[in-house]
This record gives sequence, structure tokens and C-alpha cells, in this order.
Amino acid sequence: MKKYALLGEKLSHSYSPLIHNEIFKDLNIDASYELIELKIEDLKPQLEKLKSLEYSGYNVTIPYKVEIMKYLDIISDEALKIGSVNTVALENGKLVGYNTDYYGFYEQLKHFNVEVKDKNCFILGTGGASRAIYKVLIDMGGIVKFVSRNPKDDLSIGYDRLDKEKIDIIVNTTPIGMYPKTGVSPIDKSIAKRSKNVVDIIFNPRKTQLLIDANSDMDGLYMLVGQAVKAEEIWQNKKYTLNISDLLKRIEELI
Repeated sequence: MKKYALLGEKLSHSYSPLIHNEIFKDLNIDASYELIELKIEDLKPQLEKLKSLEYSGYNVTIPYKVEIMKYLDIISDEALKIGSVNTVALENGKLVGYNTDYYGFYEQLKHFNVEVKDKNCFILGTGGASRAIYKVLIDMGGIVKFVSRNPKDDLSIGYDRLDKEKIDIIVNTTPIGMYPKTGVSPIDKSIAKRSKNVVDIIFNPRKTQLLIDANSDMDGLYMLVGQAVKAEEIWQNKKYTLNISDLLKRIEELI
């Protein structure tokens, strides 16, 4: 049996095992998927378990999507351009890093029919996931800025500046509002209500305080399912031919 896992710091909120197990069924693969919570010093030793074939592939989440890049042998072109890795595979004895967050978020925007071209887009947070979101929005023709507690360049503004901006799209990539610390939002309700489109990549809970304030249903579960499908295509070297929306419906019935 093949073994796969998600690497991160705190993973009790994750639906990844459930999603990947459904994909294993669809692809008729004998495999398991587990959650591995680890500290930063444990990243490199855990990667050695991939080289020793104890595991067959990893996903990577908060806060290691950037840190893990230093331990990889090869980084794919799209992950290099984005500047973060969320999927690791062993290919010809080499650790190879990919970014499937890009695909997942792109599919999420298509799913919700969000028009990005020439729109003023603001990304809350500057962590590993925000880099993939930025690349998607730029590639789709958006005008994009990061919103940070410590803005450092022309691409960033502080949260105190947000209420002065014309906002078309807000994307939350921070963990604020995620289980178990629910009921809080990274921005004021007045700003959330003013944005034409509010997207949260948090998937647990489905309805974060930010989405409640904005009266939006664009949570992160579609992105999570989409990036998982792309990761499996990389690991199994085969195309997943079923519709992501159909897989999402099955996941929704299970959670």
C-alpha cells in the first residue's frame, strides 16, 4: 500500500485525508493518507522518509510552503515563479516540489464565475498560499496588492489603508477565522460588505466570519479539492477524468 501525508504545524482542521481517500477510490489505488504535525526542524528528516520509500508523496501546508523549498532537489517552473511548494513527489530518486494551489484557486474562481480582468484585487496575508493566489490573479489580468500588517514594498498596503481603496475582490489567505478560533475576521465588516467579491481559502468552517460579513459563499473547499486532484495527478502520473464539482458534492456529504 502506498502512503501519502500532509505536513504542517497544526492539522486538526484538515479534510485532506477524506478528500484523497475519495480520489484513491476513483483511481482504484490502494493507498492511505495521513496527517503529520511536525516542527520546522523535523521537515528534513520527514523528507528522507520519502526518499527511503516509506512514503510516496507529501502535501505541505501552513507554515512550511516556503521553508520546504530549501530541502528539495528540483522545483517545478510554476512553483519557482510562485515562490512556494505545496506538493512533493519522488521522481528518479529526486525530491521534486510543485505548486497545485495555483490550479485549485484558478478552478475555484472559474467555479464561482469571478471576473478578475482589470479588477482591483486585495490579498489578505503574505504567507505561502498568498503567492499562488497572487500569480493566478495577475495571470487573469487583475490589479493586485497584498494587505499586510507590515507592508514592505509597492505591492503591499497596510490594513489601515484598506478602507480608502476601491475594492472589487478580496481574498483571505490568513488563518484568521479558521477552526478552532472561529467567529473572528481579518477585516472590519464595513470593508467586507463593500467588496464586490470576497473569497476565503479557509474551508473549516465553510462559512467564516469574513464570508458571513460579506454575504459570500466563496469558501476554500473547492480550492482544496482542486489542488488535491492536481497533486494526485502528479503522484499517480495519470489524469483524473471525473468532474471536480461532482467530487466536491461527495465530500460535502461526508464532512
